[in-house]
Amino acid sequence: MQESSPQHPPAADLRIACVQMAPAMGEVAANVARAGTLVEQAAAQGARLVVLPELANTGYMFESREEAYALAETVPDGPSARAWIALAQRLGIHLVAGIAERDGGRLYNSALVAGPQGYLGTYRKLHLWGDENLYFEPGDLGLPVFHTEFGRLGVAICYDGWFPEVYRLLAMRGADIVAVPTNWVPMPGQTPDGPAMAHALAIAGAHSNGLTVACADRVGIERGQPFVGRSLIVGAQGWTVAGPASHDREEILVAAVDLKAARRARQLNAFNHVLRDRRRDVYDEMLGAGPSPAADRTVT
Repeated sequence: MQESSPQHPPAADLRIACVQMAPAMGEVAANVARAGTLVEQAAAQGARLVVLPELANTGYMFESREEAYALAETVPDGPSARAWIALAQRLGIHLVAGIAERDGGRLYNSALVAGPQGYLGTYRKLHLWGDENLYFEPGDLGLPVFHTEFGRLGVAICYDGWFPEVYRLLAMRGADIVAVPTNWVPMPGQTPDGPAMAHALAIAGAHSNGLTVACADRVGIERGQPFVGRSLIVGAQGWTVAGPASHDREEILVAAVDLKAARRARQLNAFNHVLRDRRRDVYDEMLGAGPSPAADRTVT
């Protein structure tokens, strides 16, 4: 018998959750089960959108392309994808989950997007980091925006956030929220207790584009590689609304956001709007905006 969905707050007070977890390398079934437990806990706290880390089903530190290929699966009909889609349907939530995707002979570092009605689509990471270049193809699906009952949802994965064009193009295509499954690693010069470069980039992307940015990181050390943790959720005016989480523990961040207010707040004052003030007469539209006329009309 299908369980009933938890009671959700109204859409104007959307609760977003970022699940910070520690996937075990290669333990796909256990990782999917652990993620499911944490997603259920987030939904019980009223979350209607839940974000899991990058490659949450497989782990990150592949030793070879052969290992990555063996652990990857097709989307949406692979076992991890089916389990997560069913979870989103059962709980009546939207779920963004990092997954290793196999498409014929090609591999992608991807994110599955599912909702109460089932599978919504896939995002494939555009900007590959480090040894990912040995295993994965750069994403070929662009930057889709998924329309939901609470607003418009975009996705970026980890290193994608280092490119301001990603946030700008999603904003110009009408996104309200950007879900960021991530596996942040320490950057050169970053100290354990000091600021995280990834936070600065997420905050800048949110503030400059009027976007809510929800970053779900992993924790732990995998095959010698430490991960930063410190997941966070940034509101559309660039202020942190949940987190940062710890650097070494599994936990769930939850924040309530008002998307209607966020859209209005893009109008900074009587003169200035974060998106409409772009000087397209000075810089080439292809430097990061490049929207179609239809996408341009969605700016609010």
